[in-house]
Amino acid sequence: MTRLLAGNPALQGHLAMLTFSALVAGSFLLGAQVAGEIAPAAINALRFALAAIIIGIAAMATGGIPRGAARAPWRYLVLGGFFALYFLLMFEGLKTASALNTSAVFTLTPVLSAGFGLVLLGQVTTRRMALALAIGALGAVWVIFRGDWQAARAMDIGRGEVIFFFGCVSHAVYTPLVRRLNRGERPLVFSFGMMIAGCLILGLFGWQDLATTDWAGLRPLVWITIGYLVVFASASTFVLLQFATMRLPSAKVMAYTYLTPSWVILLELATGQGAPPALTLVGIALTVAALALLLEKDPAAPAR
Repeated sequence: MTRLLAGNPALQGHLAMLTFSALVAGSFLLGAQVAGEIAPAAINALRFALAAIIIGIAAMATGGIPRGAARAPWRYLVLGGFFALYFLLMFEGLKTASALNTSAVFTLTPVLSAGFGLVLLGQVTTRRMALALAIGALGAVWVIFRGDWQAARAMDIGRGEVIFFFGCVSHAVYTPLVRRLNRGERPLVFSFGMMIAGCLILGLFGWQDLATTDWAGLRPLVWITIGYLVVFASASTFVLLQFATMRLPSAKVMAYTYLTPSWVILLELATGQGAPPALTLVGIALTVAALALLLEKDPAAPAR
């Protein structure tokens, strides 16, 4: 297996993104269990600060942080603001929405990113990708409305799902802005600047939450969640994403977003939380179909 991976960069990229999607699913599962115990601004300010330390150390160890990276610091504030808003709304949404539903809302991000990519970068999707995005979005909507057509017609959607949807809009804007605002900085350096800016924004916005949180009184699961978010859902997913981007076309990297609800179901089963209603699995199947369509080579796309 090791020999096969060593000689196959594309397979390495797929394995990295498979791991990435599982780690993201874990953040939804843990976040849903502690969202009501700590203010979103407090947990995310700490998470950004610790992740910035890890990424900063990695940047220094792999070439350092050049002075030129400080050019136009407003770029980091813009990106850090959008990324911080995404996580704030994620934890606010998880107070009332389930991990499965929030992960389903998350699969709408590629559709939103495609729209913002067209506006900000002039990126045009292929027909195959557009079809896959549409199928994935349908699957997400199916899960959110529990397969109930009457609920969909009445727009009977939970408050948490609505809140997190706007978080996903923020994430979708962030993705093309990274390419638009980057001026040649290495990914680690650029992410370090963004993390520092996000930490400052969250610290200023949530200083009262930070001051009033009973850190010593938090139960162990909250600290486990914070550690998971810092090490696995921040630093590790960043490395995996960068690793895969160098080995796979962007459409195939993006495709793994659609696996997140499936991972959430598997993790819930593994932790004894039970299976979702059978009708929900139709929506999950649609997201997996979208993944398969995006991973299939588009005959109109140039070879890479």
